[in-house]
Amino acid sequence: MSMQIDLNVLAEVQQFLYREARLQDSHAYDEWEALWTDDAIYWIPANGADIDPEEQMSIIYDNRSRIGLRIKQFHTGQRHTQMPQSALGRVVSNIEILSDDGHEIKVASNALIYESNLRGETVWATRNEFVLRRSDDGLRMARKKVVLVNNDKPIYTLSFLV
Repeated sequence: MSMQIDLNVLAEVQQFLYREARLQDSHAYDEWEALWTDDAIYWIPANGADIDPEEQMSIIYDNRSRIGLRIKQFHTGQRHTQMPQSALGRVVSNIEILSDDGHEIKVASNALIYESNLRGETVWATRNEFVLRRSDDGLRMARKKVVLVNNDKPIYTLSFLV
């Protein structure tokens, strides 16, 4: 099965993902939150990539309301693992459009995230899946699934936006 890729759509998706990465790395929480749709799901599974988040434990499984609460917690200054904030830098790669029905675009990508904080330095590797939805304001995230490649092992505190 082959799908002809519209290079304009690919460029639009790339720019969106790069912007999201920049907002995460710069701790621009409110701007990052504005990238989500009202029915969004933000999911980081634990112990595998294809678990049922309703039945099994996830690292994060947030609906839109929980995403907003997570952002409010960042603003409280009460996230002690982020005092001071981690210095972050990520590389987004392997961006692939899986489908595009004109309204929603399913996308896969990888990311390497470098984190430096008081504890030391950590490199996180992720495989990401997105459902991006077109709106009057451009693309928005309706779903983001982040699979840590080592999610079958104990992980350090994950206290930033991944």
